[in-house]
Amino acid sequence: MILGTSWAVPAPGHDNTHMAIVGQEGTVLIDCSGTPSVRLTEAGISFESITDLIVTHFHPDHVGGIPLLLMNMWMLGRQKPLQIYGLHHCLKRLEDVMGHFHWDNWPNFFPVAFHRLPERENVLVMEKEHYRVYSTPVRHVIPTIGLRIEPIGNGSTVAYSCDTEPCPSVVRLAKGADVLIHEATGMIVGHSSASQAGAIAREADVSRLILIHYKTIEDQGKDLIEQAKGTFSGDVALAQDFMQIEIV
Repeated sequence: MILGTSWAVPAPGHDNTHMAIVGQEGTVLIDCSGTPSVRLTEAGISFESITDLIVTHFHPDHVGGIPLLLMNMWMLGRQKPLQIYGLHHCLKRLEDVMGHFHWDNWPNFFPVAFHRLPERENVLVMEKEHYRVYSTPVRHVIPTIGLRIEPIGNGSTVAYSCDTEPCPSVVRLAKGADVLIHEATGMIVGHSSASQAGAIAREADVSRLILIHYKTIEDQGKDLIEQAKGTFSGDVALAQDFMQIEIV
């Protein structure tokens, strides 16, 4: 489920870009922004169902909600562990931030396990009963990973570019995927335009392209779709908050 679609500046109806994989085994969050207790409630996702958190990179619009997430889980009495995955660059800074909140002094705080991912392509992040998640470094202004979610058995493979310039590793990440969720911030350093996202989708031979991390304050959705269609002949859609994508 898409929990937010906006670039760094959110707008009414468009939280910062983050998402969740919701399954029978629990919920895996991909980044966490804003006020997570409100957003998760709106999405019908309980705090108790969250088993894992994958953080793609250490920018405020992607990790700014994590301290609130952890504090709210603690205040609501969580006891089971939370697994957090990411590159060392991101996890080290996240630990530093939580240290400034003195989370080691929060009474009866639940266990949190940090899993540092190698900064190389096609790393298995986790394997659940019905799907696997892989990470690949992409080209942003700080160390960042994109993700690939593959079903075990029948289903749809979904790739997520995260924040990135066009680069060969994104093409490999998305190769042959049923759905590519690709950012469309614009042709600026560390990001991609909708047209560039379309070119990546074409080169990766994906079936469907969903544009995300776009400038929602400019209400340019239709233009973004047309720009992407100029370089990609497949289906193109604009991500919307609470959009659901079936994997299995």
